[in-house]
Order: sequence, then C-alpha cells, then structure tokens
Amino acid sequence: MSASDMRLPKRLLSGVAVAAIALVLAACSDEQKETAATAPTEAASSAQATTTASTAATPDPSNTAKPAGTEVAQASVPAAKVELPKSEGSVDVKKLMEPGPLPEMALGEANAPVTIVEYMSMTCPHCANFHNKTFDAIKEKYVDTGKVRFVIREFPFDPRAAAAFMLARCAPEGQYFPMISMLFKQQEQWAAAENGREALLQMSKLAGFTQESFEACLTNQKLLDDVNAVMQRGAKEFGVQSTPTFFVNGEHYSGDMSVDVMSALIDSKL
Repeated sequence: MSASDMRLPKRLLSGVAVAAIALVLAACSDEQKETAATAPTEAASSAQATTTASTAATPDPSNTAKPAGTEVAQASVPAAKVELPKSEGSVDVKKLMEPGPLPEMALGEANAPVTIVEYMSMTCPHCANFHNKTFDAIKEKYVDTGKVRFVIREFPFDPRAAAAFMLARCAPEGQYFPMISMLFKQQEQWAAAENGREALLQMSKLAGFTQESFEACLTNQKLLDDVNAVMQRGAKEFGVQSTPTFFVNGEHYSGDMSVDVMSALIDSKL
C-alpha cells in the first residue's frame, strides 16, 4: 500500500493499544515491528488524561560516612578486568554508512577512528537505561574527544515509539539529541500512559512545540514512512532484531551496556 492510499486510523494511542505497548516495554523484541506503520494516528488521536512526571529524591550514597582506612584498602585492590561483549558477526562498514531514507543523526568527528551505530526503540526500557546511565559518559569520554562518532537510527517496535521518533525529527535544528534524551528520561510517563497523545504533547511542549506543530508532525505520512524505512533497512540489510543493537566499526553487538563495558569495547577498537 502506498502512502497516498493509506488512511490514518483515528484511535491509536488509546485504551486497547496501551496493553500491547505495556508488553513491548518488557520485551524490546522484534515481534511488534509491523505495528509501527500506524504511528501518527495513534499519536494524533484520543484525548483524556494528562500525565505529569514526579521524581523522588534519593540520598547520595557517596555522602555517607565511611570507616577510616577504607579508601586506602580499596585503592590497593586491582580493578577487575571487564569482559567484552560477544560479537554477533559483522557487516560491511561502507554499506552500513551509506545514506538512508532520513538524514543521519550523528555526534562526533566524521573521521573518528571508531564509529558506533545504534538502532533503538523509544519505548524500549533497555534503550532508555543505556541513554540514561551510559550515553552521556561515553559522549564525554570518547565522542567529545574525537575518538568516536556516534550515530542513532530509528527502530520503532510500536506506534508510540514511531511517534516519539517523528517528534524528535520535527524538533528545531540541533534539538534531536536533547529531545531523545528528554523522552528517555521521562519514558515511564508517556510510553505506558493511558492517553499517549496527551502525554507526548506535554513532553513536546517542553521542547517548544505548539499544538499545531505537534499535530502537523504526527500527521506527516512521508516522515512516518521514512522512519519505518530506516527500521526495515536495519532489519533486512544488517540483521537487527532487537534493541538496542550496536555496530562498533561494523561489529554487531546486542543489548544494553554499562559505561565500563562500552568503554572497554571502544578501547579495544582504538
């Protein structure tokens, strides 16, 4: 079916879809890939409740008292060797880096010695965990120092994830990565919300969207088709089946990584 023949359904992010999306949050598998083709409709319909995020303050364990001599004892213990993740194969780097349906979203020097391509889904909790706990440290240590070029590619497993990617693509120039970061930090508030449209609207307003620009973005059929095309290319040409999936200089790795593990992996490529 062509884009011109496709009618956008009108009740996508409402009640029935929520149960399916809740399952996606537990899996990050490829079983829901086909549902992404209806994303804008889910995000562009239903209006019921708004969702607000609240964050509980937790004490900083680094501020707790430590027994005398603890620091000296710990300093004498050699750091444990980090076990590198197992590669699941490799792809042709030249083919991997060929232009796709959408402009590449990348950070870092184009000629950096290590290139990381991440395929991710916005409703995947493992992807959120990586970006909330690992990404910023890797960016500071390797991307900002010219050692790594980091590329993000869309791989939405469900309509809500596709809608979130579309909004990131519609954000003002230079705001794609900040929008992605914000949505991952607030993932629990919008990804499983009963009224996904309203929750995403509130998130988008924080990034400068108006009601009109929000609606215009999520009813852009070509943008949705291009987001889905990025996902389909990743699956068909590079064997992406789950998220997050990383290609580090063409080597295929699946699953979330800690700062230590990804650092060791990058160091092994330098």
